[in-house]
Amino acid sequence: MAADYYCADSENGDHIDDPSEDALFMLISELNDTDNTFVVIQPDEDDPAWFASVAVLDEGDYEIVRRDTTRREHSVAVETSIDRIAGGLIKWLAARTS
Repeated sequence: MAADYYCADSENGDHIDDPSEDALFMLISELNDTDNTFVVIQPDEDDPAWFASVAVLDEGDYEIVRRDTTRREHSVAVETSIDRIAGGLIKWLAARTS
């Protein structure tokens, strides 16, 4: 069954349809700087209008990119707290699906 709203895919092949905040936390906490460096969250469709990504940086930091072409939004931030990243993404994603 396809995602109702969006899906999350990590570089190592993990895929979750409509992930919860806890599921995003899990995906992000499994990132490393060798073979699983990013997670992308986007609608499960061709040419999606928006996406968010989290990539692991050096020394425990994460780069969060949020882009929505329909709303002309593009932001890049660096964060260390996986809790804050997952919570912030869930809020941002909720605005895309309403």
